[in-house]
Amino acid sequence: MKLGTFRTAKFALATAASIAMATALTPPVRAQPVAVEEAREIAADAYLYAYAMLYNYKTLFQQVKDPSFPGYIGGFNRFRHYSRGFTPADTDIVTPSNDTPYSWAWLDLRAEPMVVSVPTAPDRYYVLQWFDLYTHNAHYIGSRATGTEAGDYLLVGPDWEGETPQGIEGVLKFETEMAGTLTRTAWTGEDDRAGLVAQQQQYRIRPLSEFLGNKPPAPAAENQFPAWDEARANSVNFIDYLNFILQFAPAVPSEAETFERFAKIGIGAGRAFDAAALEPEIRKAIEAGIADAQKELNDTVARTTSSRELFGTREFLGEGYIMDRAVGAAMGIYGNSQEEAVYNAFQAGGDGQPLDSSKNYVLHFDKEQVPDVKYFWSMTMYNLPNRLLVDNPISRYAIGSRTEGLKTNEDGSVDIYLQNTSPGGDKEANWLPTPARGNFYMVLRMYGPQGALLDGTWKAPQPIIAQQQ
Repeated sequence: MKLGTFRTAKFALATAASIAMATALTPPVRAQPVAVEEAREIAADAYLYAYAMLYNYKTLFQQVKDPSFPGYIGGFNRFRHYSRGFTPADTDIVTPSNDTPYSWAWLDLRAEPMVVSVPTAPDRYYVLQWFDLYTHNAHYIGSRATGTEAGDYLLVGPDWEGETPQGIEGVLKFETEMAGTLTRTAWTGEDDRAGLVAQQQQYRIRPLSEFLGNKPPAPAAENQFPAWDEARANSVNFIDYLNFILQFAPAVPSEAETFERFAKIGIGAGRAFDAAALEPEIRKAIEAGIADAQKELNDTVARTTSSRELFGTREFLGEGYIMDRAVGAAMGIYGNSQEEAVYNAFQAGGDGQPLDSSKNYVLHFDKEQVPDVKYFWSMTMYNLPNRLLVDNPISRYAIGSRTEGLKTNEDGSVDIYLQNTSPGGDKEANWLPTPARGNFYMVLRMYGPQGALLDGTWKAPQPIIAQQQ
C-alpha cells in the first residue's frame, strides 16, 4: 500500500558528522535510480511518516541526552517530576497542560524490561500514558485504566518472551525498543502541592533484575544520539534522523512495501545517509516533496478541531495513521487517547475568522454542552505561532470545572469571557485572558469523557464576538 493513500483518509549545533557517527559503521544509503517526480512524491510521504517520530525524538534527545536543556531528566529509566503547573516560561513541548503537573520518563528496554510501580490513589486522578517511538499510545496505567490500587507493571520491548514474574499486575509490550511516558497527576493549585509531591514520589521505575533481586544483564550498546537541530530535521536531512530512530523500531510487516519505496531516496533502518551524494535534481525534488508535505500538514491542522481520531494505538488510528499522528504531533504531541481524554481545539471564531486578541469573545456552553466528564474539564489559552501559555496579570492560564468561583448561569449554562483586559465585575471569575496582541489558540481538555463526549455526538460551542457594552 502506498503512503500517498494515507494523505487524505542544544546541543543545537548538530552536524552531518555527528549523525553519520550515530548511525555507526554501516555504509551510506545512496538513492536508487528514481525519476524526479517519483522522488518528490516519496519524499512527501516519507516526511509525513517521519514527522511525529522526529518531534518525539526531539523530546527524547533533549530530556535524556542534553544536560544543557532545562527539561533534562538525567538519562533513561528514571522519572523527573514537575511539582507545579506549567507557566509561560516552560517551553519543553507545545500546548502544555497547566491542570496536571507532568512527570517524564524514557525507557530503554533493550537490555531488560522495566518494572513501573504506582501507589494507591483513591482521591487523586492520575495517568501514566505510555507511547512508543512512533508516538502511538501503546498502554495506560492510572485511575481510569488500572484503578486506584497500588500495582507493579512490567514494561517490555518487542522481543521479550519471558514469564510473568510473581507480583506483576500486567505485562505491557511495546513495538519499539524505547518508550516514553507523559505522566499527569491532577492538583488544585499551590495549596495542594504537598499532596501532589507525595504522590509523584511514589511513581517508581526499576530494572526487572532489581525487582527480582537478580544480577543485571549486560547493558545495551552505547549509541551516539544525533543532536537535535530543527533546521536539519525539516530539510532533506530528516532522513538522517529517521534512519537513526528506525534501528530501535523493528520492521512492521504491513509497512514492507512502504519501506521499499522509501529506500529509493536513501531511507533504511540504522543506515548512514549521504545527502551530498544525491544528484542535484533529486535533492531539489526531495526538498520540494518536503515542502508539499508541510503545506498539506499545515492545511490539515487548520481544518482539525477535535483530537478524537488523532491519538491512540496503531490499530485504533487505522488506515489514516500516518496523517493522524502527524496532525496530532503538530497540534499537541502526546495527546491522550479518546477513552482517557477528549480534546477540542479552537483556532477560529463562530464567524470562521482566526481568533484575534484585538477582539473580545464569549464562549457559551448550553447546559447540554457543559462537558460530561468523570474527572474534570479545562480550557487552556495559547499564543500563536508558538502554542505556549499566555502571560497575563492574573496568572490564569486555564479555566474550567475546578476553577475557584467559576459561575454557572441559572439555566445551567456557562459563559467564558475571552479577552485581553478584565470583563469586570462578577464576569472576571469566568475570564480567560488572551494574548496582548496577535492570534490565539485554545484547547479544551475533558478528562474521563462520558455520554455524548464518549460516543462522539457532543458538539463544541463556538467563540462569538462579544457585543460592545
